[in-house]
Amino acid sequence: RLSCIRNNVWLACFGVVSAGLAVLSSFGLMLFCGVPFVVTVANAPFLILGVGVDDMFIMIASWEHSSRKVKSDVKSRLAETYAEAALSVTITTLTDVLAFFIGTWTSFSSVRSFCLYTGTAFVFCYIYTMTFFGAIIVLNHKREQGNRHWLTCMPVKVDDDEAQKSCLYNACCIGNCSRQSSQAEGDHPMSIFFKKYYGPFFTNKWVKILVVLLYGAYLGGSIYGCTKIREGIDLRNLAQDDSYVIPYYDDNDKYFSEYGPRIMVVVTESVDYWNETVRLEIENCTQNLE
Repeated sequence: RLSCIRNNVWLACFGVVSAGLAVLSSFGLMLFCGVPFVVTVANAPFLILGVGVDDMFIMIASWEHSSRKVKSDVKSRLAETYAEAALSVTITTLTDVLAFFIGTWTSFSSVRSFCLYTGTAFVFCYIYTMTFFGAIIVLNHKREQGNRHWLTCMPVKVDDDEAQKSCLYNACCIGNCSRQSSQAEGDHPMSIFFKKYYGPFFTNKWVKILVVLLYGAYLGGSIYGCTKIREGIDLRNLAQDDSYVIPYYDDNDKYFSEYGPRIMVVVTESVDYWNETVRLEIENCTQNLE
């Protein structure tokens, strides 16, 4: 928002901080418990940031919608916010946690460590969203009710006749939040689009049939793609940092990568190696393979 009162920059920043705290708490707990830290774990913060920011948007949207039902009581508004947002946040977190904790059953120790770190981080992300970020929402609401600037938190003038001369001064130094308590804000243009156009379009009978057919084609293509997928991961990243496999792959890439894969020839039946003719045949066979 352009209003120096209604601007929620700090609210968004603390939503990202909440995800960062979840990562720090998870990593600290796992390291304290002695879980090995491998290079694949470094990708976990990006996953947590995505889920944490998504939960942040859900909480803020639910808080804004609660103003239409409860206009003055902060406790009632926060309760209404949790009643609307907590269910979707809980379900998404639960599915993510289950997915990663199931991954701990693998025999790869590095994958097991990655799943432990990430799954635990999702748990902490949920806890911080339900506690820390909820408190930040209330503090931001109190700042708005106190008519304080979004950056400096200093009281802002409600009206100033001289301010009309400067658009910059009017945007940065004047504002009020009184209209929020007297009447709820209108629907966001994106909400209007989904409510009036997108939703009715997809509830049409023929559109439903088309969607089912398209999903069937997508599902078939996905199954076919899974049968053609090839391994593309660097195997050395699946080993622990002190594993003998890492120097093996490093030396193999350094000294033997230009020759390609090694080929072995196995003779599966009894051969008269004492016979010179047989030895010549084997030698000729080897030369032909080369």
